[in-house]
Amino acid sequence: MELIEAIILAVLAASTPLLIAATGELVTERSGVLNLGVEGMMIVGAACGFAGAWLTGSIFIGALFGIIAGTMMSLIFALMALGLAVNQVATGLALTILGVGLSGLIGAGFVGERITPAIHLVIPGLTDIPLVGRVLFGEDGFVYFSIALVVGVWWFLYRTRAGLILRACGDNHLSAHALGYPVLRIRTCAVMFGGACAGLAGAYLPLAYTPFFIPGMTAGRGWIALALVVFSSWRPGRLVVGAYLFGAVTILQLHAQGWGVGIPSQLMSALPYLATVIVLVLLSRARSGGSTAPAALGTVFVPDR
Repeated sequence: MELIEAIILAVLAASTPLLIAATGELVTERSGVLNLGVEGMMIVGAACGFAGAWLTGSIFIGALFGIIAGTMMSLIFALMALGLAVNQVATGLALTILGVGLSGLIGAGFVGERITPAIHLVIPGLTDIPLVGRVLFGEDGFVYFSIALVVGVWWFLYRTRAGLILRACGDNHLSAHALGYPVLRIRTCAVMFGGACAGLAGAYLPLAYTPFFIPGMTAGRGWIALALVVFSSWRPGRLVVGAYLFGAVTILQLHAQGWGVGIPSQLMSALPYLATVIVLVLLSRARSGGSTAPAALGTVFVPDR
């Protein structure tokens, strides 16, 4: 029972940054923008989040620093891809490269330092319930926020007029512009939201997952978050399932090594990324007859002057 509980807790912790980052990217792509710079925004968010928490002693301030860092990185993407109509794929890749280098510069003075990680919820009588107590009533605030974030995004996209307008910009930006909606402004806000989520997801790693910062600690999670958006068919509900599935694969390879499974550790460590590739291939084959992606995804919109 304790082993099962430990595995579930580990899966929740591993899935939380994926869920937060993928939720932000889902909103971005729903507006018709493809931002491949999630990995870069996450690692900068991790560096700035740890720096803020270490300097102030506050996990909340650290998370805020991560959000601001991710948002500022996303504004660079918005300026280039939306303002100057530069190719979105090239801009996103450049943003990731910039983020990796910038995070190393910001975090250079904090390598080896440690902080007190985010505290976990404790409700007397409930947290002590076997198996489900710590899972439901003993997590840190980031885990609960990630679930609330997905619910909020679902409600915004499918139950509000603003969400309908955002989806219209992604489905057919020319029609949305003809109706008088500011497509570029809406897409910029969506990109900023995605950057804020990516920055928070990155900050989660040194603030709650591991209480220290090391260069490259995102370890490709930004790319997995991008794959999760495709895996979920751009739907928030499926995103939760995908995030926890990929988190489970990550934890599985760790436990398999601990159990002495006769498979090279390097192959086990590659399992989450192999699963990403396999899922993308299967989805591509399944959708060969038609795609559910936003019709205007990745297109450059230039309004009439």
